[in-house]
Amino acid sequence: MNNETIEIKKSNVLASYEEARKANAAAYMKFLENLFGKELFKPKDVRDRIKTFEDAMMALGEEHPLVREWHLGENLSPDLEAYLQLRVIIAALNEGWEPQFTEDEERYYPWHWLYTRKEIDNMEASELKERNMVSTEKYQTDYAGFAYAYSSDTPSSSDTSVGSRLCLKSDALAEYCGKQFTDIWADFLLIRKK
Repeated sequence: MNNETIEIKKSNVLASYEEARKANAAAYMKFLENLFGKELFKPKDVRDRIKTFEDAMMALGEEHPLVREWHLGENLSPDLEAYLQLRVIIAALNEGWEPQFTEDEERYYPWHWLYTRKEIDNMEASELKERNMVSTEKYQTDYAGFAYAYSSDTPSSSDTSVGSRLCLKSDALAEYCGKQFTDIWADFLLIRKK
């Protein structure tokens, strides 16, 4: 038997893995991970790894308690389905960090602004895209919860008096989560029209 050496470029391996990821070919991805080591395929920044709910599920794995709970739900209301999805997404983005809810701990949560139909109609297309607006046609936009902004003696201020399990370990992750998963947040925070 001939002991020839095969040379494989790292860029080709990474490109093959990315193609498998796009095609949801988990078995092929697992094969490459077993062959070359899982760390080779793990981007350093979690925001590069978690772009979709499915990415978050894969990052946590089928045995993670939140993923198992996600699979238990059937015929859920849009807000409950969104909450279960956000739990998985946030756990994946936090990479094992969990809030302890101590006085000195900093936790971050995406902020969302509500606009009236008139305000949205007066916005430029680029402004709508920048704000990651969701289609207001499927929501009742006269009610939402969790946060508010008000103006008093200073130009503006914000406040929240209730904590949340859906918090992240950094402001950068909170901003990313709010923008990347806008539609899921909207299903969670807003009431769908009937």
